Order: sequence, then structure tokens, then C-alpha cells
Amino acid sequence: MEHPENDKAYKGLKVNDGVEKLNSINPYLRQMKRRRAAQLTADDYVDGVLRGDVTILSRAVTLVESLLPQHQAIAQEVVERCLPHSGRSVRVGITGVPGAGKSTSIDAFGMHILSERGGKLAVLAVDPSSERSKGSILGDKTRMERLSAHPDAFIRPSASAGSLGGVARKTRETIILCEAAGYDTIFVETVGVGQSETAVCSMVDFFLLLQIAGAGDELQGIKRGIMEMADGIVINKADGANVEEAKRAAAHYRNALQLFPMPASGIRPQVLTYSGFYNIGIKEVWEMIYGYIAAAKARGSFDARRHSQAKYWMYETINEQLRSRFYNARVIEELLPLYERDVQEGRITSFAAAAKLLDIFDKM
Repeated sequence: MEHPENDKAYKGLKVNDGVEKLNSINPYLRQMKRRRAAQLTADDYVDGVLRGDVTILSRAVTLVESLLPQHQAIAQEVVERCLPHSGRSVRVGITGVPGAGKSTSIDAFGMHILSERGGKLAVLAVDPSSERSKGSILGDKTRMERLSAHPDAFIRPSASAGSLGGVARKTRETIILCEAAGYDTIFVETVGVGQSETAVCSMVDFFLLLQIAGAGDELQGIKRGIMEMADGIVINKADGANVEEAKRAAAHYRNALQLFPMPASGIRPQVLTYSGFYNIGIKEVWEMIYGYIAAAKARGSFDARRHSQAKYWMYETINEQLRSRFYNARVIEELLPLYERDVQEGRITSFAAAAKLLDIFDKM
């Protein structure tokens, strides 16, 4: 295109040609889609997981969490084949009230383990799902800055999807995959106290409860249940002017624990103070955890706990499968809206409607 401004009559003016307009569509997009669409076989998943390929491990976890029947069939095969290579890690469940510093503490704990003991660390962080939108933020990695950049750490945020205790539906299977991939320390972070924590307690070797000083009065209604499941309690944010308050809180918790019956492990939980932000007392916390595990193995309660957990998850899987089959049955899908309307309009009670639907399902 000729520019009239470049005519000799216009001294001192010069207009350069513009840049050729480029295609707004990435020319490599089609190739990327083809690569992404390439389906892996069960052999591909198992081989990738066993050699510690993080990309394959991530895809395997996504497969396990998928609700699609064709994905579940492959996922089940992958988990079963990885099972003989699992079970050699230390599994630690971490819970606490909102604001107790769970993510910050995991970042500090993880860096301590990797620097002091080496090995590989997997963090399974469970984010709460919205009851309205069913979505989750999945932002835990942003609060674990050092671990996120560490080559030997694998952080996997998952949505709780309304499952028991805020633990993702397939977290136990994910633990198996991570162990098969060579991760010898597994953290399971729950969404916090307030829901039943039975699920996370039933998949870990040590259940750590994080507390903060001054949060006792408003938690009296739920404190006893969660404290009875805890294998250890630590008071976070024991720094600066809060040190004395944290020590007093620790003394109150120790006194409270004396009133509880002895745990099945035969080991009385300890109460410590520390600061996740300033890395104060981290070493002592992990000496407590490893000391507990060594004592549990010596008593035989470590293996007994894992055997009990395996039985627990068998029954949980039965319950889950029955629920899934009920709601996915075509007859139930057709009748459910009709019974819902009858219940809402008062023509039948909720209990009678549920009984009739279950009778129909039993006769299928």
C-alpha cells in the first residue's frame, strides 16, 4: 500500500508499512488438541506412576476422581495394580479450625521433612465445595509457596464435593497412587473442624489437630469429638506476644486430655506449641509424630490400625456404590420427581416416599 505522506513534497515525513495481520488462531492448536485427546491405557498409567512421572500421576488422580463409568473402570484397574507397591509411607492427617494456619503449617512441615529427612512428599489438600455452585477455589498451592516450587513435592488440591468429613471421595485411592509413585510422606489436609473427621482419621497413621490460643470458648460444642480422634495437638502462632497465651492454651488441652479414655493405640496424645510462620518448634512437632509411629509399630497398633482402616473403607465403598446404583437406576430417575412433588404437596410423608422408592429398587 502506497502512503501519500511519503511523497517528496512532504519533507521530513515518512510512514512505514504496517505489520502483516497474523491469524488469531494458534496454528499449533490442532496438534495440541490431538495430543491432549490421546487416551492412555491402564498399562501407560501404571508404568508412568511406578517410575514417578508427575504428569502421569496427575492424570491418574484425575481419572480416579472422574465420575464417568468408563474412567472408573480404568481407574480401578490402575489402583489395583499399584496396590502392591503402596503402604510404605507415613500418612499424616492435618485438620484444624479455619484460620489455624493449616496450609502455612504444611508448607513449614514439608520443607522441614524434605531438608532433614529427604525423600518425597505428597500433599492432598481438600478444598470445600460450594453447596450452591458446587465449585471450589482450589487455592491451597498459593499458600504453600516453598513446597509448590520444590521438585520432590507433589501438591494435589481436590474438591470435597460434599463427601464425608471434607475428604475428597477418592482420597484413599490417591494415597495408593502417590505411594506407588515413591512418595514416602503423605499429608492429607481437611477443610477444617465442623464436619465429621472420621473419614480422614480412617486413612492416616497420625491425626494432627491444629489449634490456636483463645479459640476455646466458641468451640466447646465440637472440641471433645475431634480431640478424642487426635493423636497429637499443636497450638500454632506461638510467637511474639502470643507465646504465653499459647502455653496456657496447651496446658488447658493437656488437662482436658487427662479426662478422656486412653486411645486404642495405648499412647496418650501430646500437646505442643509452635509457630508455622516463624518455623519455631517445627522439629519438636515431627519428633512427636515419628516417636508416636515408632511406639505404635512396637506395640503392634500401627498394623492393626491400617487393617481396621481397610475394613472401614470396604464398607464405605459398599455404601457409596449402593447410593450410586440407586440414583442412577432409570426407574428411580423417572419416579423421583413424582415422589418429590407428592412430598412437597403433602400427599405423602418423606419417610413413606423413601420406603416406596427403596421397595421399587429392591424388586428391580
